[in-house]
Amino acid sequence: MNRESRKAIGILDSGVGGLTVAKEVIRQLPREHILYFGDTKRCPYGPREPQEVIAFTKQIVDFLSRFPLKALVIACNTATAVALDIVKEELNIPVLGVVDPGARAAINMSRHGRIGVIGTQGTIKSAAYERALKSIHPGVSVYSHACPTLVPLAEGGFKDPLAARQIVRAALDPMKSKDLDSLILGCTHYPLLSNYIGEVMGSSVKLISSAEETARELSTILHHKGLLDREIGNLHIIRHRFFTSGNPRVFHEIAEDWLDHPLEVERVNLEQTLTRVTG
Repeated sequence: MNRESRKAIGILDSGVGGLTVAKEVIRQLPREHILYFGDTKRCPYGPREPQEVIAFTKQIVDFLSRFPLKALVIACNTATAVALDIVKEELNIPVLGVVDPGARAAINMSRHGRIGVIGTQGTIKSAAYERALKSIHPGVSVYSHACPTLVPLAEGGFKDPLAARQIVRAALDPMKSKDLDSLILGCTHYPLLSNYIGEVMGSSVKLISSAEETARELSTILHHKGLLDREIGNLHIIRHRFFTSGNPRVFHEIAEDWLDHPLEVERVNLEQTLTRVTG
């Protein structure tokens, strides 16, 4: 067995949103070991300046790099937009973002080339999705809109469904008149709100999450490099680890509900002070 294949896959996000990517990676690659870091203490990243997002991302990468990694997924759209190329230059392992996979999925699913993109202020301001979409299909029409209220809603666990619907409806109102055939959820937090988003946009608009395509691309890269863990029986000894810089109990509640299995969450101050919460 190739020792490199036994190493973990690191996944980082500004908070709980990247769990949507982690869930899909676990589903598609059930033998792989996942290390997840959610920077909930400093979430959201969207309103922050690019250099600050880059600094935060590099801090998390430095922490995850203390473990033996064979790949890293930047599961935050804002961090992908501003820090992906920098991290790629600094690491000698495959590093993936979520923007390009999401754009490819949208192009494949769009019927009439009228694609909406919702995301944080940072992601929308970067125009990363528009560039990615246009590079694949120059004739596509792209309508982008920042929804800064949705990440705090997802991070809070949206315990009041009525209030959640009102917040989502107000955030998406400018997109209702665009005659979209598909809508990219350009923040990994947004799939946590997909039921509400779907209600507002209607059944004729396909919601595009980058999670599935990102996991598929990760699988392809690991296979090509001979890094997939194929050891028989490994399914029985896998232990994923989840780290957060914020409240581990809030993170634990959302993560356990979304991933649908018991887990432990360790609080990290990026100097590796840990507090474990067990499910």
